[in-house]
Amino acid sequence: MTHAFHPTILREYDIRGIVGSTLSADDAYALGRSFAALARSEGVSNIAVGRDGRTHSMELQDALIRGLTEGGLDVVRIGQGPSPMLYWSTYNLPVGGGIQITGSHNPADYNGFKMLLNGRSVFGAEIKALGERSARGEWSEGQGQVSDEDVIDRYVARLTEDFEGGEYRIGWDAGNGAAGPALDKLVKALPGEHHTIFTEVDGRFPNHHPDPTVEKNLEHLKSLVREKNLDFGIAYDGDGDRIGAVDGQGRVIWGDQLVAILAEPVLAAEPGATIIADVKASQSLFDRIGELGGKPLMWKTGHSLIKSKMKETQAPLAGEMSGHIFFKHRWYGFDDALYASVRLIEAVNKSGKSLTELRDAMPDTVTTPELRFPVDESRKFAVIDEVLSRLEQSGATVDRTDGARVNSADGWWLLRASNTQDVLVARAEAKDQAGLDRLVAEIDAQLAASGVERTEADH
Repeated sequence: MTHAFHPTILREYDIRGIVGSTLSADDAYALGRSFAALARSEGVSNIAVGRDGRTHSMELQDALIRGLTEGGLDVVRIGQGPSPMLYWSTYNLPVGGGIQITGSHNPADYNGFKMLLNGRSVFGAEIKALGERSARGEWSEGQGQVSDEDVIDRYVARLTEDFEGGEYRIGWDAGNGAAGPALDKLVKALPGEHHTIFTEVDGRFPNHHPDPTVEKNLEHLKSLVREKNLDFGIAYDGDGDRIGAVDGQGRVIWGDQLVAILAEPVLAAEPGATIIADVKASQSLFDRIGELGGKPLMWKTGHSLIKSKMKETQAPLAGEMSGHIFFKHRWYGFDDALYASVRLIEAVNKSGKSLTELRDAMPDTVTTPELRFPVDESRKFAVIDEVLSRLEQSGATVDRTDGARVNSADGWWLLRASNTQDVLVARAEAKDQAGLDRLVAEIDAQLAASGVERTEADH
């Protein structure tokens, strides 16, 4: 038997599509068979499976598990919860890997799979290889067993096991995502006063879209913080691996600013350590890591790529603009928004300042939001190559880690190809608006030179 996946669902970091259109229960079954064959080829006989709160996650889980067991793997079902709870399970249950059924921060009609095997993320070429294995029907045969393990209480207990203090009045927004029930348990284990909203899991996301990197999705949290005069607020995405935060005045603390705050106690514990952030992060973050005696490392955007780089450099902390925060210091090295929240409370406490004061002390810069330019798949990477060669000829200072990041007297700008969509992504940061306008004009000129139209919606 063979099965061909819709080509759009085999992404760089996971498998993800629109249920009923590009993704079906048949795909989940075929993935189970293909993953089982891969796992068994590496000597793995059992894995954990978890799911988020989307309306179709249970149906996909059942089909996936049928495929895994018919491929000869034993499966431990851990039930509904955030992706990090599944990651945690792969370290704390006697299993050789795990799959989380999740649509992450995508709209309600999306779903997909995040996969781990033998202590690594399965991504990039390995995901493509699973697709090829399925198309050829290279499947293992067997009769695996299914068991259930209720891990949520143990996972939450581990989040606060070595908590180093801090009593605050905090607002929390789970966005009706899969982290809600774990959050309800977490706040009971923390000192201080806690006000939670939208902790009830609802895969239709009736209150707002669960992506805390988009400011409009933080309106409810900002209102909660203001109305109750709280110290700060924390929000999660749909599967609990991305964190958003606001200070006591309702100002957003962006992903790179969170890393700057979290890095201080980590570098006090591990002087001179490498701290990683992605190419979208502010220059002021890399400068701050240097000031604190750490080694700043700029790396490619993408949680799987960051995890691999952390292993290679033994970095105790890494973070992305998208709110993925990875702790290896006192944790396992995976992105976990609930654990990042616990460490944020500690870091604020250790600083002796409020989160609002920490935000006040940060350098003031003017930034663009993420600008996105639709581009044909066939041109996506070619445009970046053209831009790089033009910049090289002009003698500009360019970092090629992931696309083109250009430093100038005004600040910096970035242009890179998205790994998950047919778009080019740009961002710029300057000391003032006039500088920012000049940087954006440089981006526009480069795009125009490669024939990429910029639409009004991108402004």
